[in-house]
Amino acid sequence: MKRLFLLLAAACVTLTAAADEGMWMLPYLQRMNIKQMKERGCKLSAEEIYSVNHSSLKDAVVVFGGGCTGEIVSPEGLLFTNHHCGYASIQSLSSVEHDYLKYGFWAMSNAEELPAPGLEVRFVRRIADVTPDIVGNVPSTAGEEEYARITGENIAALRERLQEENPGMEVEIESFFGGNQFFAFVMEVYTDVRLVGTPPSSIGKFGGDTDNWMWPRHTGDFSIFRVYAGPDNRPADYSPENRPYRAEKYLKVSLGGYDRGDFAMVMGFPGSTERYMTSYEIDNLLGSENPQRIFIRGERQAILWKDMMADDAVRIQYASKYARSSNYWKNSIGMSRGLEKLGVKARKQAQEASFQAWAEKNTLPEEGYIDALEKIRRAEEAGGPVYAGVQYLTEAFLAAVEVLSPVRQFIDTKTMTLRDSLGDVEALKAQLAEWYRDYNPATDRKVARRMLTIAREQMKQLPSFYAEKVDKEFGGNIDAYVDDLYDRSLFTSEERVLALIDDYAPEKIADDPAVALATSVWSKYLELGKAYREAHKGYAEGKRKYIAGLMLQQPRKAWAPDANFTIRLTYGNVLPYSPADGIEYNYYTTLKGVMEKEDPANPAEFTVPERLKELYAARDFGPYANAKGEMPVAFLSNLDITGGNSGSPVMNARGELIGLAFDGNWEAMSGDVAFEPDLQRMIAVDVRYVLFIIDKFAGAGWLLDEMEIVGR
Repeated sequence: MKRLFLLLAAACVTLTAAADEGMWMLPYLQRMNIKQMKERGCKLSAEEIYSVNHSSLKDAVVVFGGGCTGEIVSPEGLLFTNHHCGYASIQSLSSVEHDYLKYGFWAMSNAEELPAPGLEVRFVRRIADVTPDIVGNVPSTAGEEEYARITGENIAALRERLQEENPGMEVEIESFFGGNQFFAFVMEVYTDVRLVGTPPSSIGKFGGDTDNWMWPRHTGDFSIFRVYAGPDNRPADYSPENRPYRAEKYLKVSLGGYDRGDFAMVMGFPGSTERYMTSYEIDNLLGSENPQRIFIRGERQAILWKDMMADDAVRIQYASKYARSSNYWKNSIGMSRGLEKLGVKARKQAQEASFQAWAEKNTLPEEGYIDALEKIRRAEEAGGPVYAGVQYLTEAFLAAVEVLSPVRQFIDTKTMTLRDSLGDVEALKAQLAEWYRDYNPATDRKVARRMLTIAREQMKQLPSFYAEKVDKEFGGNIDAYVDDLYDRSLFTSEERVLALIDDYAPEKIADDPAVALATSVWSKYLELGKAYREAHKGYAEGKRKYIAGLMLQQPRKAWAPDANFTIRLTYGNVLPYSPADGIEYNYYTTLKGVMEKEDPANPAEFTVPERLKELYAARDFGPYANAKGEMPVAFLSNLDITGGNSGSPVMNARGELIGLAFDGNWEAMSGDVAFEPDLQRMIAVDVRYVLFIIDKFAGAGWLLDEMEIVGR
């Protein structure tokens, strides 16, 4: 372990990072990155980007909601993020009478801003490398059980200490490089966040699923919120008395644009990458995991979409659910395509062969490097088939058949019996009332019929209800079983469930068919989960040793940790790309392309608002046009991002905001597993288009007055 400590320390002092690949840790920018950043055109010092003791760019970048990034763009707590990041909040505030998804929303004063219940914003207040605290007393020959026990105890003790030192803050301790390195993050969580403005989906979601992950792109993917605070500027529950958060650091907004080759950087919270994935894991990903996800979600989404297009109320109810499902569904399609087309498995196998030869020549068996890959191989081969069943239960039942969700609130999942009491009754009622707001039993019934059918056709180990209920009581007729369930279960009715909570007794739902279904599915899920953990034993240790060994094998290489939704910086240049022979994509798009893509035959995805057409026809672009007089919409750069970076600020060499990251490109969807420097591109909405929509389209120019706009 000491050998690896020294390697990690040396890496942070001596190495120069690769230009484009890498989601880099902020505390090590001075030692690892800033020299090359300046060579690429950066005008800032490392201290201006990240400072331990002073305000820096880091303080303007926040976690938005549960899985996105946002940036503060005014001293009054104004926040930019993506439209798709704000989508759930926009949907929750919408109704048929106030359809903010379809028509957009613009507050014309602070008083008109809409509270977004449940939405949180997190500021990172402190970052510390705590590796010695976590693994310093772990023997170098420790097996995985001993390693997990000691590090778990150390994490708990350190979290408790940091919590005491930082009252009112949230403390997270995250592992990096497969558990070889650890960082602590202290965050301040603001819970009074309000919707300020959002374009209609015809702008914010222009192109829909068809254009998702594609270039050229013409989506105005942005929304605007504001962080509110108590009188001391600290987090406070929503109150009309709260005031806009007074931001010590906010981003300047640039109208200066960019040219091909210009320096660009992104700071944000990338969610998850698997750059150290082995060929054995790729086999399972391509063989079962992605195909199952693609098929199951595709079947469910087809049902949701049909109902959404037939009824505005259902469209609003399911808009966010559909968008979340569809995004990862198409991501999985693109990832499989990229992994196969770009020969990623063969490259991984070559790396593994090199590693194995090095380990056998240079390390001792007791160090654990020689058999690291073998442990991964055995775990993946044994665990893969079991995980396929776990995934089916997750995708086709727990995440798809919605009636199971409220039922699980009444079941003790340790004993698989009904709860004797419900705890905080008022909190449970409020939670379920919010859930039922976006639930349509008729749609769920259709989904359940299809999900139960495909699960029976595909799963090797079925939940018990198939034999006990479907076969025994309904002669194998799944449609009849589902109809009986939705006709008789009280859980399809918000009114009946809330009445049950007011006068709860377990025997009142003991015979409810949804309870029987939920108990059966959850029991099988726990059973297969336990079997998977047993079959997958050895994986964590093998992976930890493999990653550590790679770093020992190539000590002069700059190794970047996988994304894990902690704050990172990536940098590169504004660049076009060539996806295939004879095709060269430009590095930006304009409003002209929006007009060209309008498709009356596909109004759900390619509708252009009349006001936008008028502005285009009059060429009324104000100060937001580029030097050619075009209205830019989106642009490309070779920055290394992934999910979670959505909404991240794209900054120029001076740290000024030039765009909001929102997507990657189709040809490099395998980039989460293997970065593709020639193909991989980040897609961002141009901040000039954002300002144009706010000002010219929406007439909300009062918002621009509080921003510091430069480069006019």
